[in-house]
Amino acid sequence: MDELVRRARSGDDDAFSALVEAYQTPIYNLCYRMLGEAGEAEDAAQETFLRAYQQLARYDPTRSFKTWLFAIANHHCIDRLRKRRLTWLSLDDDLPPHPALNEPGLGPEEASVRREQTEMLQKLLAHLPPDDRAVVVMRYWYDFSYEEIAEATTATISSVKSRLHRARGNLGEMLAGAAPDRRAAGRPALRVESGGGP
Repeated sequence: MDELVRRARSGDDDAFSALVEAYQTPIYNLCYRMLGEAGEAEDAAQETFLRAYQQLARYDPTRSFKTWLFAIANHHCIDRLRKRRLTWLSLDDDLPPHPALNEPGLGPEEASVRREQTEMLQKLLAHLPPDDRAVVVMRYWYDFSYEEIAEATTATISSVKSRLHRARGNLGEMLAGAAPDRRAAGRPALRVESGGGP
């Protein structure tokens, strides 16, 4: 991958196309989970790669290219959310059909439980600020380290930990208030910890 980045920075468009192909799925996923709408997510992903192409000369090769790309996508999505003054975010795992997002089929019962878990989580996450949602997505859906999240969001590690701790606390409180019959349907897709440090 480093060789592709080096060639792309030297003006090799084929190398950049290979990078787009390698990262289009995670970037689309991030944009979809941040924006909650497939068409807008595709536009945002395309804009992310366009901006990356335009900024290649400014890319620091000592940084992770993936983290740098996620930073561009995250900032662009946050800008879109702020411009349309959204206070909600869809993190629906039951994504609409997309060639890059094919998953093995689930049985009817398992699919029903997954759908209910997703609906519950989606409602709970609707109450989190966009910046908190961003760190939750990167931590729990992409398994980013605190350092990687800090770099992608241009925040300090302490701030990232604080946002995650606050988000977990808020989600924990909301889960505690959820209807017992819905909680009994299965574990939420996102592990929520309450109390203690991040």
